[in-house]
Amino acid sequence: MTVKVGLVGTGTVGGGCIEILRNHKEDFKRHYGIDIELTRVCSRNPEQAIEHGVDDIFTQDYQDIINDPDIDLVIELIGGTGVAKNVILEALGAGKHVVTANKALMATAGEEIFAKAAEKDLEVAFEASVGGGIPIIGPLKHSLIANEISSIMGIVNGTTNYMLTRMEEAGLSYDEALREAQDRGFAEADPTADVDGLDAAAKIAILSSIAFNSRVTMDDVYAEGIRNLNPVDIAMAKDMGFAVKLVALAYRSDEGVAVRVHPTMIPLEHQLATVNGVFNAIFAVGDAVGETMFFGEGAGSGPAASAVMGDVLEVCRHIQMGIKPIVGCTCMDELPILSMEDAKYKYYLRFVVADRSGVLAATANIFAKYQISVQSVTQRGTKARNAVDLVFLTHTAEERNMRQAIDEILALEGVVMGGEPSVIRVVD
Repeated sequence: MTVKVGLVGTGTVGGGCIEILRNHKEDFKRHYGIDIELTRVCSRNPEQAIEHGVDDIFTQDYQDIINDPDIDLVIELIGGTGVAKNVILEALGAGKHVVTANKALMATAGEEIFAKAAEKDLEVAFEASVGGGIPIIGPLKHSLIANEISSIMGIVNGTTNYMLTRMEEAGLSYDEALREAQDRGFAEADPTADVDGLDAAAKIAILSSIAFNSRVTMDDVYAEGIRNLNPVDIAMAKDMGFAVKLVALAYRSDEGVAVRVHPTMIPLEHQLATVNGVFNAIFAVGDAVGETMFFGEGAGSGPAASAVMGDVLEVCRHIQMGIKPIVGCTCMDELPILSMEDAKYKYYLRFVVADRSGVLAATANIFAKYQISVQSVTQRGTKARNAVDLVFLTHTAEERNMRQAIDEILALEGVVMGGEPSVIRVVD
């Protein structure tokens, strides 16, 4: 059977898909009995089409793909939430199945997309939207479906993980680590989505929606990035027995669902603490299966294209066998989203303070006022400045109390210097 495919987007991932099809087309026919024919390729960049050898089927108008009655499946790889949304909805409206890697779109407009797919009895597959080449969406929807998933914790952004790794290994500043990541092609010219935690927020929204069978959108996720982290904090955390990672965390309780992204101190013996460079890892806990971890490269042409083409083959098999969509939208429950202010963590805090008596006592009084118990305190000075680092590790405290305490400490005129303190939540 021949399944005809239209591809929209010939960037890094799109190019990878073209190469996989070219290299393994005969393997797919031999192993699965599926002849996948790339019928049309759309891109705003004709040079890319020529580079990938598809200029004979190239178009700059995605409507040529939508309006082609022979095309069975559309692959959307342009990203964003504007034109990409039109491509997907119009493809579904025209009776075509869809495969996408678009995390931002699935995390914001997933409900609308799945509703259109259900209306047309079509399939939407999006494995590559989270974790690059790591299979995680498929396992959550199929292999782990017999479980009640209680929590998901992961490193799902390769850019920030690379930067934090370099800040730990080489003592680089945030700016130096970002510049190196950009030079190596791991970070965009505008790194906002990565370093501010927005990319990770979209991914954990998707994962928690599937895991907890309850709709979570990107707007529901508390997101905090790594801009304020300092190599001093990373080094001190290591001395305390922790690694600092940008962690996406979701868990379910009797009260609802908590979904968050923020820098986190993880014990060095935890599996996630050893995930370095551009690698991703996702740690999921189910009531029957227990603890599971999925690990691999989270970005790049090969890994992402691998996930996309895995989806393409799966959907093509369903088309070949006349199977209706097996698992569509799973968001059947309506669990409340828990407020970040109600969260409870241990905290690492570092203030730069004037090197004089009374500072520690003043801060201790504020912590006591907000019922925050201090586990340890370290004071470290340098000859280069008339100030010291005052570092606290607290016992478990409520987020709203911690924020109020920090505000009051920062308001102690003449005591706290250097702007925003370092605040890292501890998960142990």
